[in-house]
Order: sequence, then structure tokens, then C-alpha cells
Amino acid sequence: MTTTLTVPTYVPVVERTDEHPAVRLSHVSKAFGRPGATPVVLDDISLDVAPGEFVTLLGASGCGKSTLLNLVAGLDEPSAGTIEVPGPRPSLMFQDHALFPWLSAGKNIELALRLAGVPREDRRAEAERLLELVRLGGAHRKRVHELSGGMRQRVAMARALAQGSKVLLMDEPFAALDAITRDVLHEEITRIWSERKLTVLFVTHNVREAVRLAQRVVLLSSRPGRISREWRVDLPHSLRGESAEVAELSIEITEHLRGEIRRHVQH
Repeated sequence: MTTTLTVPTYVPVVERTDEHPAVRLSHVSKAFGRPGATPVVLDDISLDVAPGEFVTLLGASGCGKSTLLNLVAGLDEPSAGTIEVPGPRPSLMFQDHALFPWLSAGKNIELALRLAGVPREDRRAEAERLLELVRLGGAHRKRVHELSGGMRQRVAMARALAQGSKVLLMDEPFAALDAITRDVLHEEITRIWSERKLTVLFVTHNVREAVRLAQRVVLLSSRPGRISREWRVDLPHSLRGESAEVAELSIEITEHLRGEIRRHVQH
């Protein structure tokens, strides 16, 4: 089921369009180990993400959100179904910044640029441009231990962008940050998404974060992960901070999430 948040009512929308999606999952399932020997983690997932769309994947711990993101990233293969991502391999940003501590902020980005095939003579300037993009101009020489948690995630974001894909996959990248830093980075990622015309698939277990960021929120059921329900959020990002409509939608989604958690516990 899909629901659209306009102001002030909810209206059903059609999931698929004639436009070729930036990401298409068709009847994707995933089980680890020998077929039939272990429980299915993901079951029959079909989802289109349109070019330029910001989609959040929401669900209880263990429902397969990160597994699904790894499949889209090409880090693992589905047990069944197909995944289509036209163009370069998607960029991936993890919950942990995963920066190399022996390299400076800029050199971490330059390494990603080298792997993306950027000529050596262009890497320094491009790394500095990406640091400017994430509001870290002048931080090229700073070591990881000199950076705050929020700054490290900004460098990680710049490194992901350095991979050159228009599809950005984000696996709970702000979960370990304090609330104020997280709010600031929410503004930053929506700005960068808009400026760079990215397609973003963002995993979270935080309902407020999901609604604040997304154009569409996709709720996965508890294991096995299936698409339980979707909501479309059409309110401009600039109006979401204290919006009554967004608060109302967050309450509704939370109730559905709690229902999934209760169902999982009962089984």
C-alpha cells in the first residue's frame, strides 16, 4: 500500500512509471547458506526508485534493510530475482565513516578518486572541491583523529560522491551522531541531493529521520523482509522541521512499525 502526504490529506499513488528507474528490484529474495537450510532474510522485494528520487527504507532491526542495500551496491548476489542499476556502480556510505586513519581527509577522498579513474594531476583539486561541497573547505590536510564525528561523516560523504555515481546508497550514516549534528547533516544531504540531482536510497530505523529526508518512505516487515507499506511525502523539506503534517505521518508510520515488531516477537 502506498500513501501520499500532501497538505493536508493522504492520497494513493501508483508505484511504477514509464520512466526507466535508476534502481529496479524485481522479486528479489535473499537467504544465506544452503537453500532451505536457513531462514529467508528478504522475500519477493519489488521496488522502483526513479531518477532523482530520495527513498528511505525503514524497518525494525534485523529486517534486511542493510542486506538489501548491499545487494543494490553489488556487494552480494540475490538468491532470486533481479536488480537493475543502469550506469556506474552505486556509491555507498556506511554507518561508520570507515576512513583510513593514516590518511588525511583529502587523501581519503583522493583514494576514491583514483579508484574511479580520475587522473593523478586532477585529484587534489577535485578532492578540495568535494570538501567545499560538504562544508569542509580547508580540511584537506586534517587527520581523522582531528575531526569530530560529524566532520568525519562529511568526509565519508565526500568520498562516496567521489565515486562518481548518480545513485547514492546510505546505510544509517547518521545513527551514531548526536541529535543536533544529525539535524545539520540532514540539511546538508538534502542540499547535496538537490544540487547534484542524485538518486538516494537511505536505510534507517529512525522514523523522524525517514520522514524528514524522504520523498517516499518504504516500510519493510520483520524477517523475512517484505515491503509492508509505502508513504509519499510531498511537503517541501524547508517546511518539515516543525510541520504538523509530518508529525502526524511520523505517528502513523511508528504505529505500523510497532505492529511489525509485535508480529515478529509473537512469532
